[in-house]
Amino acid sequence: MLRVRVYADGRLLDGDEALLSTPGPKWIDVLQPEEAVLNELAERFGLHKLAIEDCLHLDQRPKLEEYGDHQFLVLQGFSTPTEKWADLEMHEVHFFIGADWLITVHEKAHLAIEQAHKRLEADPAGTIGRGIDFVMYLVADALVDRNFPLLDCFNEALEDLEERIFAEYPAREMLQETFQLKRALVEVRRVLSPQRDIVGLLARRGVPQVQERTAIYFRDVFDHLVRIYEQIDAARDLVGGVVEAYLSQVANRTNDVTKQLTIFASIFMPLSFIVGFFGQNFGETLTGPAFFGIMLTLIVALPLTMILWYRHKDWF
Repeated sequence: MLRVRVYADGRLLDGDEALLSTPGPKWIDVLQPEEAVLNELAERFGLHKLAIEDCLHLDQRPKLEEYGDHQFLVLQGFSTPTEKWADLEMHEVHFFIGADWLITVHEKAHLAIEQAHKRLEADPAGTIGRGIDFVMYLVADALVDRNFPLLDCFNEALEDLEERIFAEYPAREMLQETFQLKRALVEVRRVLSPQRDIVGLLARRGVPQVQERTAIYFRDVFDHLVRIYEQIDAARDLVGGVVEAYLSQVANRTNDVTKQLTIFASIFMPLSFIVGFFGQNFGETLTGPAFFGIMLTLIVALPLTMILWYRHKDWF
């Protein structure tokens, strides 16, 4: 699907490829790109074939490349449609930016794109009227900011895991969930880590097609990426703490079971001795009701005494 927004004569025009010939700053948004559509755009705007090939295979690393009179930028982000970290989705957006035109290519719809469109509709003069590079900033900023709710989901999941580990006997499923969290954090860090350097380049002066006044806004995006990176590292530390808490609780549970079994064994050990001792053949002098009564008294009194002693020592 091709959507064209053109700012002409102080008005924002919205339509399809028929607006491509309209003079003025224009934003061309391509959803679910097709080779024919991209080839047509490449012929009209002089896009490089290698960049077009990258757009048809949305598995690129974040990067910034210069092709003659335009720049090619790849940024990625994540979203959680159901507000659960397990439903993690990665989004990849490709940007072509020229002197007065911007082309965005993405496979999936993303709230960052919709937010930029709404901002454009609310204030055309203050967005696309300031330069097409400012529209690219709006999309990049929204794409990065959408990662913050994801990190909130990670933190909530880690806090929930900690509470469950200390509130009940830690099940094996909790450890599996913890390692799934760790893998998801590693994936997010792997994608967003090189993105800091790319946005850092846009925040510097002298990048073609990016005005100096717009580069200041990209510094804000860079700061957001630094914050996200720090939060990811903090979450990874929390994952390590959750694993240690799980192992500690399992060890404590094992110790409790071992202690209880030891107590039972210590109680029954003297009983076995008593029964074995009095079960011997002592002859007629050590038999009879009195002798049997002594044995029963010891069998009852000794365990009770040991249990009271253990209670006094607070051993169980």
